[in-house]
Amino acid sequence: MPVNVPRLDVRATIEAWPLADAFVISRGAKTQARVVVATVSDGQHTGRGECVPYSRYNESVEGIAAAINSAAVTASRFALHAALPHGAARNAIDCALWDLECKRTGRSAATIAGLASLQPVLTCYTLSLGTPESMAAKAASVPQLMLLKLKLGGAGDIERMLAVRQARPDARLVADANEAWTLDMLQPYLAAAREVGIELIEQPLPAGQDAALATIPHPVAVCADESVHTSTDLAALRDRYDAVNIKLDKAGGLTEALAMSRAAKAAGFRIMAGSMVGTSLAAAPALLLAQDADWADLDGPLLLARDREYGLSITAGLIALPLPALWG
Repeated sequence: MPVNVPRLDVRATIEAWPLADAFVISRGAKTQARVVVATVSDGQHTGRGECVPYSRYNESVEGIAAAINSAAVTASRFALHAALPHGAARNAIDCALWDLECKRTGRSAATIAGLASLQPVLTCYTLSLGTPESMAAKAASVPQLMLLKLKLGGAGDIERMLAVRQARPDARLVADANEAWTLDMLQPYLAAAREVGIELIEQPLPAGQDAALATIPHPVAVCADESVHTSTDLAALRDRYDAVNIKLDKAGGLTEALAMSRAAKAAGFRIMAGSMVGTSLAAAPALLLAQDADWADLDGPLLLARDREYGLSITAGLIALPLPALWG
């Protein structure tokens, strides 16, 4: 690092936020969101960013916190991109650097990104994996939410999709299989998804075992999640997927996520702006990504028993713009 480029003070804090209900997917369940918050300071201003380490990608909160604490960081987000690999640690620091720049300059994150003024975003609301009856009951209990995301798990998924549709004939539905389907499930389950009006199926097959998606028709859009992390992954997936789920924690920050969105659209993909289960501090930067997305899945704050101070205002699934006191 050149001696004339000042380092910033970087610190990581591990936090635990209880969930309103257990969050269940095909790989397991959790009752709290464990997050890591990075703060970066130049001695006068401080920026914050939140990440959610994910064991599916061999991350732990302790390991990510250690990586953040040991990182040598300057104000350049592009130098950070070269210094750290994609993933949760880089995401937290990258988002903190965006926030720091906003605090230093008095400009909004949208202005810095070259975007027009931000608009509210409609988010999915996630229905945890359960029996068809329990998922239908949960869907019926939130009549004000019009875009629902079903967590699927393999056997019984046709019944789950049908039950939720019967409970909520008025709602838009998307679904996430979290790599739980097998090859023999693929065609009948996609056909069933079309029959009940599912708009999108995320990651039906395990990452690395999804070549079959290139050889069968897609009666509904199929979206890569675990199979795609950064812009470099896109070219290999074009014949397999119709859409990609871009998450700041996978991409390694808002900087790469915005670049990845542009590259994905140029390659013909539709976009889901996704997130892990975290607080409003994690969801706020993703609102920039969601401005030009086909679907947004930023419902982490809705799944918490309580959110952090200055949390995002979400009414009937519509996320208002973040307060500067929160981020950006």
